Amino acid sequence: MLGTIVNTAAIVLGGILGMVFQKCFNPQIEQSLYKVLGICVFILGLNGVISSMFIIQDNRISSSGELLLVVSLVLGAVAGEMLKIEDKLQSLSKAVESKLRISGFSSGFVAASILFCVGAMAIVGAINDGLRGNSSTLYVKSMLDGVSSIILASTLGIGVIFSAIPVLLYQGSLSLFAAWIGPALTDTLLNQICMVGYAIVMCIGINLLGIVKIKTANLLPAILIPILYHWLTILILK
Repeated sequence: MLGTIVNTAAIVLGGILGMVFQKCFNPQIEQSLYKVLGICVFILGLNGVISSMFIIQDNRISSSGELLLVVSLVLGAVAGEMLKIEDKLQSLSKAVESKLRISGFSSGFVAASILFCVGAMAIVGAINDGLRGNSSTLYVKSMLDGVSSIILASTLGIGVIFSAIPVLLYQGSLSLFAAWIGPALTDTLLNQICMVGYAIVMCIGINLLGIVKIKTANLLPAILIPILYHWLTILILK
């Protein structure tokens, strides 16, 4: 759990620094940073999708998982809309905004939470921390998340700081249950989970650019589809 605690602290500290820097920006600079951040997040997500889907073997590039990605996003979107995850988060965010008398909580909280929780470093790092007590991966992730939270908080606001809570719960749970999760997490399954997760990160980048409004929170169930597919494949092959 030590790696997750350090990771959480780095996000909080980075978010506080970002809020301090935010006061130094005029609206024009803030809007420019918002667009640039959107481009960076989109590229980060695209890079994650590509690295999860494509492999180089015998000097040839091959890909896999395209159909699973489409099915996962479609089923995830349907499940998310039925569960109204985005609406419930918005309601919770409004309650927090009203309680703390702050504005713009939701966008920063949702975007940062997904960004910090998606990816191989979060999953593998937390499992290694729980199984072997090796926190090195999460220490590296802490530095990356700390810098990212500075940039995100300076643009998206205080909600970024609160994203440390889902990171603590998510990575902490992976560490605590690593003995059960670790053996079941194959490289293929990890790549599939990351592929879908980074596709959602791309949607966050599109939202930041203001091209269209995608309910990214409603896409979160899509991450579970590769896991279900993996289990079904095992059952069928048996």
